[in-house]
Amino acid sequence: MKVLCYGMQEAEIPIFEEANKGYNFDLHFTKELLNKKNVEDVKGYDALVLFVNCDASKEVLQKIKSLGVKYIVTRTAGFNHIDLDEATKLGYTICRVPQYSPTAIASLAFAGGLSLLRKIPYIYDQTKKGNFKIDSQMFAKEAKNSTIGILGTGKIGFETAKMWKGMGSKVIAYDPYENEAAKQILDYTTFDNVISQSDLISIHMPYFKGKNDDIINADVIKNMKKGAILVNSSRAELVSLPAVIASLKADHLGGYATDVFPNEAEIINNNFNNKFPENLKVIEELISLYPKTLVSPHVAYFTDEAIKNMAETSFKNLDQLIKTNSCENKIN
Repeated sequence: MKVLCYGMQEAEIPIFEEANKGYNFDLHFTKELLNKKNVEDVKGYDALVLFVNCDASKEVLQKIKSLGVKYIVTRTAGFNHIDLDEATKLGYTICRVPQYSPTAIASLAFAGGLSLLRKIPYIYDQTKKGNFKIDSQMFAKEAKNSTIGILGTGKIGFETAKMWKGMGSKVIAYDPYENEAAKQILDYTTFDNVISQSDLISIHMPYFKGKNDDIINADVIKNMKKGAILVNSSRAELVSLPAVIASLKADHLGGYATDVFPNEAEIINNNFNNKFPENLKVIEELISLYPKTLVSPHVAYFTDEAIKNMAETSFKNLDQLIKTNSCENKIN
């Protein structure tokens, strides 16, 4: 069984090879992401392991089918990069990794939020310039005196809430489906209350196209506390980036940490050397607002535990597909 794994970093390869010992697939790795330009490269492979921002659109899937690929799995929890309707028509059962490490995503969200709350980026930026003067922009509110708002209390949101609770913060949350276990460490309230009462808001809700696009928009941001911090490690579509930028420039929003952004497929694995194309200027503008902004390249998943779970589940899914033409983690 010849398998091509996309979006692979060198640090991941030994972990995937270790996870493969029980299956003995003929593994091949590429840093590239599947797209219309390189889809011909799948010729000769029996199975594909996709990654976030791979292009598994209708056109690409049809080409994959014509080139003889029998199985497709994605090593991600999200699957909006795959045209599931077309995959079903072509006879593909698509399997995903429902979760790889909630702690991995939560820890980056927590670290980014705490850094901004404690003014660490600004402080280090000043000393990097040789400026050791203390100024008012270094003054910070302690986490134990802060109210932290969590939007979405699934596994990742719950883990994030626990981290803030460990700092002594008051944690409030909104989720239409309340987590009974989470009630031990946080108080559920309305969406509007989370927005207006929090010193920091961390977003961990799923994205439903056409239903919660830009749920954090200009009007919502206006209702946040002056100086409040926003953290997004969920989906870019949930936040209006122009509204965030405008609020940061107006000194209303105190900071923004994000691991997700629009047009990710055009951004991931590229080095722009600060020369962004016109359609990505909004990202360039966001980065230029550092140290008020912390922007990471969708890397929250990139930990030893997460990659291990990702590899093990992907190969388990593929093995089940081969043996039964189905799997417990199928999404179509």
